[in-house]
Amino acid sequence: MSKLRKFLIALLIVFVVLGLLGWWLTRGDVSDVPFDDVTGVKPVLDKPDGETVPTVNIAEPVGWADGEKPTAAKGLEVARFAEGLEHPRIIHALPNGDILVTLTRAPKTEGGGFTAWVADKLMERAGATGPSPDELVLLRDADGNGKAEIRSVLTSDLSSPSGIAWHDGTLYVANHDSLVAFPYELGATKIAAKPKKLMDLPAAGNHWMRNIAIDPEGENIYIAVGSASNIGENGMDVEKGRAAIHEYNIAKGSNRPYAAGLRNPNGLAWNPWHNELWTTVNERDMLGSDLVPDYM
Repeated sequence: MSKLRKFLIALLIVFVVLGLLGWWLTRGDVSDVPFDDVTGVKPVLDKPDGETVPTVNIAEPVGWADGEKPTAAKGLEVARFAEGLEHPRIIHALPNGDILVTLTRAPKTEGGGFTAWVADKLMERAGATGPSPDELVLLRDADGNGKAEIRSVLTSDLSSPSGIAWHDGTLYVANHDSLVAFPYELGATKIAAKPKKLMDLPAAGNHWMRNIAIDPEGENIYIAVGSASNIGENGMDVEKGRAAIHEYNIAKGSNRPYAAGLRNPNGLAWNPWHNELWTTVNERDMLGSDLVPDYM
């Protein structure tokens, strides 16, 4: 056998080995536990199945065709209330029936290296990249036909806003880096005042949205702040004040940590029967398809 033939065979073997190694590292993870077993009050906690390259399946955003709508539960109906909004994330119903919505995207950040570049490309595929609109929009169904005929930008003096709450003539909005307030009377379609900063919040991070809720007595505002990373891979110094819910006292202007150890507490709501604060928590990624269950 000639040296050239031996070299070509060896080269082929190297390519095959590298190909198999690449397939092994990038193969998609498959769930081993039935879905019903990983939901409910006592989910099965499988062994971690860490991945060097995480399984990612980004759905391509296609929008809703004319006349198309989500399937409603029995006894309910879904109708298109408003459209043409740029990246709406949080909605809030005011006592007079007006609907507020924050149009927002993640704040612009610098650095992050190759990992951040890959994450940005994945978000781009999902339609989640680009500058943040930074708008708080009012939608009003004036004639009661189920569609918002009136649309007005209340204010754009915001920074990647998300959470919204209103109480006693004051509108509260959570930017990614602060809790702010505006004087606002129900029915108004514009806010002329500049935002008043009530407290700083840990800025940006992997989980930059900040949901808020006011207690039934109207005394305290609760602000959810997710972790800066997936599993603390950037060290704990950057997680100070994160993975937590903060409490802001309106009368005193003071704040304190209310709950901690919640990786990404997203939704917030008060239980009207027992006066309890509830939250939905998004759990860790890259531990396999069966871990870790999100919870409420």
